[in-house]
Amino acid sequence: MDSTVLRIGIFIAGVLLLAAIYFFGRPRKPGQGRRVPGASERPDAERIEPTLGAQLERELADGTASQSDLALDEAAESDIGRRGDASFEKIVTLYVAARADQVLRGSDIVVAAEKAGLTYGHMQIFHRLVEGHPERGPVFSVANIKKPGSFDMAAIQELETPAIAFFLTLPAPMTALDAWEKMLPTAQRMAELLDGVVLDEQRNALGRQRIAHIRDELRGYDRQHEAPPLTKPARW
Repeated sequence: MDSTVLRIGIFIAGVLLLAAIYFFGRPRKPGQGRRVPGASERPDAERIEPTLGAQLERELADGTASQSDLALDEAAESDIGRRGDASFEKIVTLYVAARADQVLRGSDIVVAAEKAGLTYGHMQIFHRLVEGHPERGPVFSVANIKKPGSFDMAAIQELETPAIAFFLTLPAPMTALDAWEKMLPTAQRMAELLDGVVLDEQRNALGRQRIAHIRDELRGYDRQHEAPPLTKPARW
């Protein structure tokens, strides 16, 4: 059962990272790091790329995602940050990206992750765990957007990457909104420590309007997943 969960977890992370690599592998546009207006605000009505979550769901559905790039040594895997249930309904993604003509360095990422309260573990990536209850799995996780997505501590001094990906997989070990309220300040803190910028799933600078929209979406998700109220017994 554990090996099955591991393979599914690697599959999910593989799709996420392949999509991220596609986004960050494209040439940077002028003004990267600044807010990009929505399509309705652009005179040329430029098409916006589909969100990472939508692409992830499509690739999982049609089986086009590859696991080969994340074939980790199972014997060396840590259980810290392992999801007890590999199924998921939604993924919320943020990026911390290096500024133009810069990179994020592995040793700096490790220091920043430690200062931000993250734990290195399952799949050789970082996780935010539930305080006092690590067995509940990760609140969210942080991966390298460069293949194979992991942070190899044996070569961490040589690691350079354009960005790291924060991903919140729902359902989480707490409400979706509470998990988001832990992920967002962590991404902002790591961006500060790494002199990077926080981007949304479309590589736009994360602004207040987008944050408010995500919060609204997650409130809706939580409402849909609330336990139904107990029916009061009829009075005789």
